[in-house]
Amino acid sequence: MRTNKFLFTLLFFTLSIIAFAQNQTAKIAGIVLDENNKPVEGVTVSYQTKSSITDANGFYFIIVPANQKVVLVFTHVSLKRIVATMQLKPNEEKEFYVVMNDNAEQLNDIVITGNKSRVQGITTLEPETIRNNTNPMPGVESVLKSLPGVNNNSDLSSGYNVRGGNFDENLVYVNEIEVYRPFLIRSGQQEGLSFTNTDMVQKIDFSAGGFQAKYGDKLSSVLDITYRKPTKFALTAEASFLGGSITADMISKNKKWSNITGIRYRDNSLLVNSQETQTNFRPTFADVQTIVNFNPNKKWQFSFLGNASQNIYNYQPLTRQTNFGTIDEPIALQIFYEGQENDQYQTLFGSFKTSFIANENNTFKLITSIYHTQEQEYFDIFAAYFLGEVDTNIGSETLGEVTFNRGIGTQLNHARNDLDALIINAEVKGTHFLKNKKHQIDWGFKYTREDIRDRIVEWEVIDSAGFSINPPIIDIPNDQPYNPYVGPLVPYQNVRATNFIDINRLSGFAQWNTKTSLGNSQFWITAGARFHSWIVSGDNITTGKSQTVFSPRAQLALKPDWDKDMLFRLSLGYYHQPPFYRELRDLNGVVNPNVKAQQSIHFVLSNDYNFLMNNRKFKLVTEAYYKTMNDVNTYTLENVRIRYRANNEATAYAYGLDMRLNGEFVPGTESWLSFGYMKTEENQNGRGFIARPTDQRLKFGILFQDYMPNLPNMKLYLNLVYNTGLPGGSPSYADAYQYQNRLRDYRRADVGFSYVFTEKNNERPDRHWLKKFQDLSLGFEIFNLFNNQNAITNTWVRDVYTKNQYGIPNYMTTRVFNIKLTARL
Repeated sequence: MRTNKFLFTLLFFTLSIIAFAQNQTAKIAGIVLDENNKPVEGVTVSYQTKSSITDANGFYFIIVPANQKVVLVFTHVSLKRIVATMQLKPNEEKEFYVVMNDNAEQLNDIVITGNKSRVQGITTLEPETIRNNTNPMPGVESVLKSLPGVNNNSDLSSGYNVRGGNFDENLVYVNEIEVYRPFLIRSGQQEGLSFTNTDMVQKIDFSAGGFQAKYGDKLSSVLDITYRKPTKFALTAEASFLGGSITADMISKNKKWSNITGIRYRDNSLLVNSQETQTNFRPTFADVQTIVNFNPNKKWQFSFLGNASQNIYNYQPLTRQTNFGTIDEPIALQIFYEGQENDQYQTLFGSFKTSFIANENNTFKLITSIYHTQEQEYFDIFAAYFLGEVDTNIGSETLGEVTFNRGIGTQLNHARNDLDALIINAEVKGTHFLKNKKHQIDWGFKYTREDIRDRIVEWEVIDSAGFSINPPIIDIPNDQPYNPYVGPLVPYQNVRATNFIDINRLSGFAQWNTKTSLGNSQFWITAGARFHSWIVSGDNITTGKSQTVFSPRAQLALKPDWDKDMLFRLSLGYYHQPPFYRELRDLNGVVNPNVKAQQSIHFVLSNDYNFLMNNRKFKLVTEAYYKTMNDVNTYTLENVRIRYRANNEATAYAYGLDMRLNGEFVPGTESWLSFGYMKTEENQNGRGFIARPTDQRLKFGILFQDYMPNLPNMKLYLNLVYNTGLPGGSPSYADAYQYQNRLRDYRRADVGFSYVFTEKNNERPDRHWLKKFQDLSLGFEIFNLFNNQNAITNTWVRDVYTKNQYGIPNYMTTRVFNIKLTARL
C-alpha cells in the first residue's frame, strides 16, 4: 500500500510540474517577408535548442519560455541574419512579422528595416515601381527624374542633374561597388543602356544631398542599388518595339550557390526617327550582366559581379527643318546632310566582394573591381543650311514654305576620337557594433588607379555665303570681296591632343552613429569624415603635385514624442570632388594635372511626416537646402556632353526647397507628387553671378499608378514632368555673360496601360496554364502623350546679312507608341 501511495504521489507531483511548466510558456508566430513583400521559405527561426523553419507561405511558429528575455535568431542562406529580443507573459501568443534583406539594421534590441532610411534622409524606391514605370529610357534613372531636385531634359539619356549639379557629380553604387558612365558620349541617343539591370534589383536608395561620410567624393548625390540574392529559380522576359531582355535566377540544391544573369538588347530607332532630323539610324546596344553568390557557411560570403556591354552607333543624318521665330517674323532652318557617324563603346566590368562575419558585432569586407572601356567616336558630316523667311499668307500656294533665304552656308564636322580607360579599385571596409549595439562604427580604405589613353582630333569648318569663316581668336585682315584673301585657311574650331594619363588615389572614411534619447524624444547622431589624396602623372605633361582633401560630415535626426509621427533632420558637411580625367582636360584637350578638387558645403534641413488619410498611409517630406561652392570647375553643356575649362576659376551657390508627397492615393499602389524650387549661379573670375548651365528653377513631377475598379486586371502608369527652361548656352568663342537666354519650358507626359493576365491566379485551379506565371502582362505605352516640343540645346547659325547668330532649338522626340510583353515564371 505504501508503495502504491508513493507512486501515486510521484505521478501527481510530476503531472503538476508538467502542467506548471506548460503554463510558463508562450507562442510566437508570424510571417517572414523579403524586401519585395514576398514570403521567404526556408528561414530558420531558433531559440537556443528550439527551432522552426518557415513554409512556402513564409509562416513560422515557435514555443518559447515566458517571463524571461528571449532572443530569436532568423537565418537564411542568402539573407542577412536578424536578431530580435522580447519578453512574453505566460500563455501569451505574439504575432511577429519580419522583413529580411541583406541590409537589415538592429538597434537597441529592435529590428528596424524601414526606419533606417527615414533617419538617414534616404529615399527608398520599390523595384516594382521602377519596372512598371513608363518612360522611353526605362530604368532606375527614369524614376529619379520624377523626384524633387532631380532634373534632366533629355528623353534618351540616363544622366540626371541633382540640385544644380551636372551628370558627373553623382555617385552610383551597385552592391557597394562604384560604377562609371561612358566618357565620350555627347548625345543621349548614343547611350543605349544604363548600367543597372532593373530585373536584377532588390533595393534602391537615393540621397539628393547631405549624405554620409561612408559614401564617396562627389558634390551632388548618391544612388545605392542592391541586387537581390535568389531564393528559388525564376525567369523574367520582356519584349517591345524598343528591344528586349531575359533574366534568370538560379540557386543550388544546398542553397550555398546562387546566380542571376541578365541579357538586354536595346534599339532606339523608334525614338530617334521621331525627331526632326530625318536619318538612317542603325544602332545596336546590348549587354550581359551576371552576379554569382557563394555562402559556404555563416561566416563567409563571396560574390562576383560582371558586366559586358557593347554599343554600336551608326548614324546617317539626311535632312532637317526647324521652324522658329515669332508670328510676325517666322523663320525656318533647313539643313541637308551628307556623311555619317560611326561610334562604338565597349565596356568590360568585373568585381569580387568578400564578406567575413567574425561575429554578430564585427563584419569585414574586401571589394575589388576593374573597369575597362574602349570608346570610338568617328564622324564626317557635311551640312548645307538655309536660313529663310516663311510664307504666312493664308491662301498662298506657298503657305508654310521658305520663300526667301536670308543666310546660306555650309558646315563640315570631323572627328577621330579614341579613348581607352582602365580603372582598378581595391577597398577594405569594416562595421562594428559596441555596447549592446547602441553604437555603430564604420570605416574603410580604398586605392584606385586610373590609366587613361585618349586621342582627340576634332575640327569644324564653316563657310557662309562662299567665304570661309576664321575663328575670332585669329586676327587677320579680311576685306573681301574688295581684295582677295591671302591669309591661311584654318578651321573655325580645331582640337588636337593625345594624352596618356595615370591617376593614383587613396581615400578612406570613418563614421560613427548612435541612437539615444532627449527626454521622451528619440535622437540619432551620425558623424564621420573622409580623406582623399591623389596625384596625376603621364606622358608629355608635368607631374602634378600631390593633393589631399578632408571632408567632415554629420547628420542629426530627432523624433519628438508627439502624437503626430514627425521626424526632423539636419545634415551638414564638406563635400569634395577630386577631378576625374574629363575634369582635367580643358576645351582644347590639354590636361592640367593641378586642377583642384571642387568643394561644396551642404546645409540640409528636413521634415518627414507620416500620416493617415482615408485610412491609407502617406508621407510628406520637405527639405530646404543651401550649398556654397568654391574652386568650381566651370563647363559648357551641349546635349549631354560636358566640356570643362579645367581652371577652378569660379565660385557658386545653390539653394532651394524640395517637397514630396507619396502614399496610397489608390489603395494598394504607391504614387507621389513632387515640387522643387532651385536657383544656382556661378561667379567666373569675379565678374558677377550668372546662371549655371543646370539652373532650372521650378519642377513639378507626378508618378501615378491606378487600376480600373470594374476591370482590376487593367493597370495604368502615368509619369508627368514639368521643368522651367534651362539656360540656352552660347556660340563658340562667345562670352557666356552676354548669352543668358533660356530654352522653352520642358513638359512631358508618358502613360502606360498594362493588362495583367495573372491578376486572379489565386482563384484559378492549380492546373490552369496561367498558374505557371508569376506575372504575364501586355502593355501599351504612349511616350510624350501631348506631343510637346522639348528642346535640349541650341544650334547656333549665323545670318550673313545681319551678322546675327540665331539659337535654333534642337527638339527631342515627338509622340511615340510602344507595345510591351512581360512574363515572369
